[in-house]
Amino acid sequence: MSEPAPLRLGSVAPNFQAETTQGPIDFHEFVGNNWVVFFSHPEDYTPVCTTELGAFAKLQPEFEKRGVKLIGLSANTVDSHKGWIDDIKDVTGGHVTFPIIGDKQRQVSLLYDMIDRQDATNVDEKGIAFTIRSVFFIDPSKKIRTILSYPASTGRNANEVLRIIDSLQTGDKYRVTTPINWQPGEDVIVAPVIKDEEAKKLFPNFRAVKPYLRFTPLPEVS
Repeated sequence: MSEPAPLRLGSVAPNFQAETTQGPIDFHEFVGNNWVVFFSHPEDYTPVCTTELGAFAKLQPEFEKRGVKLIGLSANTVDSHKGWIDDIKDVTGGHVTFPIIGDKQRQVSLLYDMIDRQDATNVDEKGIAFTIRSVFFIDPSKKIRTILSYPASTGRNANEVLRIIDSLQTGDKYRVTTPINWQPGEDVIVAPVIKDEEAKKLFPNFRAVKPYLRFTPLPEVS
């Protein structure tokens, strides 16, 4: 069987059917008209993953405010996930209510190239590689907008995942880009494709640091 085409920014997120802790899903139906953060973790009942899932669970209300669904995956069974959810709550205080995909056979993991290809210790009892810590940001048109990949040894920053969502949604709404370390409420950058004349109408208070670098506060929402 040939390898699936590599996923890139702008690719349509591949559809699949899978069992989850909340029942069977068709992924594109699950996405619907929402943003989705789809992330994998290497294995249930492991230390780093437990801290991560707890953090995502605690931040879930913030994602929901932004119209974002969370969905996780690991190369374990749904029954394993369900038992582990109790541990996550016990350890972190975070109650996982978003679905976690059971992918024991690595079918979805292979489709999204989530398999660990560098760490020989990140394998199951049969020596089959587990997943890395992938994050896919998918918009309502089912397009992949951002891809993050972390090794099994490095826990993610859940607040950074939320910050990326804020950046993407702000950029889509206002035709702007966001500078390094940007946080909501801070000035943004006028997109280079917008000429000064149009920029003056859209962003009356923009300031040009260089012809190619124009900062602006976001328009006031009436």
